[in-house]
Amino acid sequence: EKGQTLGLVGESGCGKSTFGRTVMRLHEPTAGRVYFDGQDITELSQRKMRPLRKRMQMVFQDPKSSLNPRKTVGEILRKPIEFHDIASGAAARNRAGEILEDVGLQREHLNRYPHEFSGGQQQRIGLARALVVDPDFILLDEPVSALDVSVQAQILQLIGDLQEKYDLTLIFIAHD
Repeated sequence: EKGQTLGLVGESGCGKSTFGRTVMRLHEPTAGRVYFDGQDITELSQRKMRPLRKRMQMVFQDPKSSLNPRKTVGEILRKPIEFHDIASGAAARNRAGEILEDVGLQREHLNRYPHEFSGGQQQRIGLARALVVDPDFILLDEPVSALDVSVQAQILQLIGDLQEKYDLTLIFIAHD
């Protein structure tokens, strides 16, 4: 239901990430159906999925490999804003800066590259990238497993705060 969290827990290799990628239509299902907001999305073409992509976002397990090292944080965050026709130019940059602040980073970080950040900060950028298009639903695929234990609690608290602020529905995949 809207605003709720579903946890999916299982041992390594049991198919949790495959399930998540199938829900997001990054993998095509071999059987069954995926419903989003009452609509079966398994039969939709990529063109018809585009409006739903804005509403459905994903945060990946390894923040380092999910961020393009050749792009600045600003470019990483502005691309989905512009792709989904939310804003462009200065308005897109302002939106990116606002979201970056919401995840605990600063606007001046927009000009830096992902390798200049710690793992926890990189995951904050991954969260910002998901939030920047104002989604209804975010799938988090083991978002803290690649982070130091000291940072994990901070990121989990941040996710909870963001869920409340943005009234997000979450699927949280974890192995523990």
